[in-house]
Amino acid sequence: MTSSPSEISGRIEPRANPHLIGQDDAVARLEAFRGSGRLPHALLLSGPRGVGKATLAFRLARTLLAEGAAPSPGLFGEATPASDVVPDSVFRRVASGGHPDLLTLERGFDEKRGKLREEIVVEDVRGVGSFLRLTPAEGGWRIVVVDAADDLNRSAANALLKVLEEPPRQSLLLLVAHAPGRLLPTIRSRCQMLALRSLDDREVLDLLQRYRPDIGREEQEIHVKLAEGSIGRALDLAEAGGATLYRELVELLAALPNLDIAAVHELGDRLAKADAAADFRTVTDLLGWWLGRMIREAARGRLPVEIVAGERAAMQRLLQRAELDQWQALWEKITLLFARADGLALDRKQVVLTAILDFAATARRQS
Repeated sequence: MTSSPSEISGRIEPRANPHLIGQDDAVARLEAFRGSGRLPHALLLSGPRGVGKATLAFRLARTLLAEGAAPSPGLFGEATPASDVVPDSVFRRVASGGHPDLLTLERGFDEKRGKLREEIVVEDVRGVGSFLRLTPAEGGWRIVVVDAADDLNRSAANALLKVLEEPPRQSLLLLVAHAPGRLLPTIRSRCQMLALRSLDDREVLDLLQRYRPDIGREEQEIHVKLAEGSIGRALDLAEAGGATLYRELVELLAALPNLDIAAVHELGDRLAKADAAADFRTVTDLLGWWLGRMIREAARGRLPVEIVAGERAAMQRLLQRAELDQWQALWEKITLLFARADGLALDRKQVVLTAILDFAATARRQS
């Protein structure tokens, strides 16, 4: 169920990441639980994507697994990238997925389709109960990290619920959830909730400079503004060239209701290539996000802060050409289209063409 950690374009997988920034309140609560000797049998770590939930889960796991190996100054004392205040042997085994008392539950690989499954399925969960009931190999805890609980399908969620209802002694389940409200209420009720906050722009910029020093300052700042407090999102955008794609989208939208059809087709052709799946997801995400941001701020009687030159003027012009409820209807339409694109393997070029043509059509509806 686990895979070896790798560093991809500066990103370190959570199980191998010694750095955690901006989550002092969550850390203090965990320290209080641990210090009181009343650590819950299940913790639900909630918050936006990419703010450190899984990183925190693995750091807590390392700390508990190391208790019998060496004295620990606490969850998050001054750490070095190599040791993270736990013995190097514990750090390395957790990072590689090789610690016998730790199990990571995540989306498995679909051999038939040659890619990760869209969900965590019941077959992935069935071994969790028996794993936790085993005597700890190193005399301490047995720990399961679920990354992410949002990915559990209904059958898998029910299977995990049975474990939560009768947890073995000295066992701990750490559930990472981006949208805990979507989980079964019975799962939520059996977990101690621990909410993590969005990072501020300074924190995201500091981390982005640490992980991607190869990117120029202007692009870093664009990625930070697009990330809305998520270093994970900032890194995804940086890897996909998000700043460049965002400028390209804003340029297309700023011309509406006129449309550069050649440019739209050229963008669609690029995104339709076999190796462009990540770019396609970035473009569709940014397109929906841009429209949603325009609608949200316009409903408050204002325009968003400008990220790249010309976008506030573009939004103002579009809002003058159609009513807010018409833009809301478009947002709902393209959001559904983008959600179906992955699940149904729709033609990527056609998806992008359809969305941008719908933008143009809405912009032609004079208020």
